[in-house]
Amino acid sequence: MTFHRHSGPRSYLSSTMSERFDCFYCRENLQGKKYAKKDDKPVCVRCFDKICANTCAECRKPIGADAKELTHKNRHWHEGCFCCAKCYKPLANEPFAAKDDGKIMCGKCGDRDGSPRCQGCYKVITPGAKNVEYKHKVWHEECFICSECKQPIGSQSFLTKGEEMYCTACHEKKFAKHCARCKEVISSGGINYQNQPWHSECFVCNTCKKPLAGTRFTAHEDQFYCVNCYKSDVAKKCSGCQNPITGFGKGTNVVNYEDKTWHEYCFNCKKCSLSMAHKRFVINGNDIYCPDCAKKL
Repeated sequence: MTFHRHSGPRSYLSSTMSERFDCFYCRENLQGKKYAKKDDKPVCVRCFDKICANTCAECRKPIGADAKELTHKNRHWHEGCFCCAKCYKPLANEPFAAKDDGKIMCGKCGDRDGSPRCQGCYKVITPGAKNVEYKHKVWHEECFICSECKQPIGSQSFLTKGEEMYCTACHEKKFAKHCARCKEVISSGGINYQNQPWHSECFVCNTCKKPLAGTRFTAHEDQFYCVNCYKSDVAKKCSGCQNPITGFGKGTNVVNYEDKTWHEYCFNCKKCSLSMAHKRFVINGNDIYCPDCAKKL
C-alpha cells in the first residue's frame, strides 16, 4: 500500500500593473483585483468559479477560487472533504492510502481494509496474528474450531462435512460407520450386508472363520456359515435320504412334519414311490405311505 502527500493550496495573485490587464474570458479589467491563472492565462475569480473550477471528488461541488484545494492523481478535493472514507478523520496534513476503488483512507483504516477477515468472528485478522488458512479462507487460530465439540482444532488433523469442520474424534463419533459385529469404526473398506456395515475380517464363517465376502453363505440364528460348515454342522438332515437340507440348488423346497424334515424330492411313498408333496399321506414309523399303500400294510 503506497502513501501519497497532497499538494498545497493554490495561491492567487493581485494585479498592481498600471497597463490594462484583462480576464481571459470576460475581458474585465483586473487592475488592482484578485485573479487566478489557468494555463498561464489570467482569469477573474467569478470566471474561475464558473468555468475553470475543478469538481470535488467527495461532495461533487466546484472548488472555488477562494477554497483550499487538494489534488492527487488528477482528482481534486476541498480541504474539508479530504477525509478517511471509514473513520472520517481529516487527512489534509496526514498520510493516507488511495484504494483501487477510489476511496481515500487513513493509514490505520487502510491497513484494516486490506487485511483478510476471519470466517469465524468476521473481524479483521491483523498482520502477525496466528491464523489458519483452508481453501482460500482464513480464521483466527482460536476461531478455527470443531463444529461439534467447539474446541480449537489448531494444527491437528480435521475432516469436513459440507461447510462444517470436525476434529477427528468428533467426525468419527458423528459420521463413521461401526461394524455390526465388533462395533469398532470402519475407517476404510468394509462390506455391507442387509444394510449393515462390516469389517471384511469380521464377516466370516462362524465355524471355520473363512471370509464370506464374494462367496456363497447362509445365515442361521444371526450367525453366518460357509456352505460346507452349514451342511456339516448346522443343517437338518433329511428324514428320507439322511443328507443335509441346505436350501441350495435342488434342495430348495422342503417338507416339514412334526419334528421331521424332508427334501421335497425325498417325500415319497415308501412302497410305490409316488410323491406325497401337497397330498394326503400316512406316517408309519419313519416311513411315508400313500393312503392306498397304507391300507395294504
